Amino acid sequence: MMNKSWIYVVLTSLFELLWIFGFNTASTWWHWVLIISAILLDLHFLTKACEGLPTGTVYAIFAAAGTVGTALMDIYIFGGSLSIEKIFFMFLLVVGVIGLKLFDHPETTSASKEVHS
Repeated sequence: MMNKSWIYVVLTSLFELLWIFGFNTASTWWHWVLIISAILLDLHFLTKACEGLPTGTVYAIFAAAGTVGTALMDIYIFGGSLSIEKIFFMFLLVVGVIGLKLFDHPETTSASKEVHS
């Protein structure tokens, strides 16, 4: 079963893309109300994710998802260009996030050693 914190990581990444999309399309005051609401929800989900997972891991995924998602949104929704260089660097970001997750071993502190002794 998926840890609830990972659900928050997915939600914060999605809400980040939602408000970034809103920045590009907002044209009335109520659009900005929705954008501000999305930002507040995004920060809430980000905070909840950091409660159960290492902050560095959460932020790396959040930043990579936002960067890759924004680049893809620019290409597929707003008519931006796609190049081999863009693909390479998006791939590099994803590999970096996966690497961080694979090698994220919480260090054992002396306090947790004492508890287990």
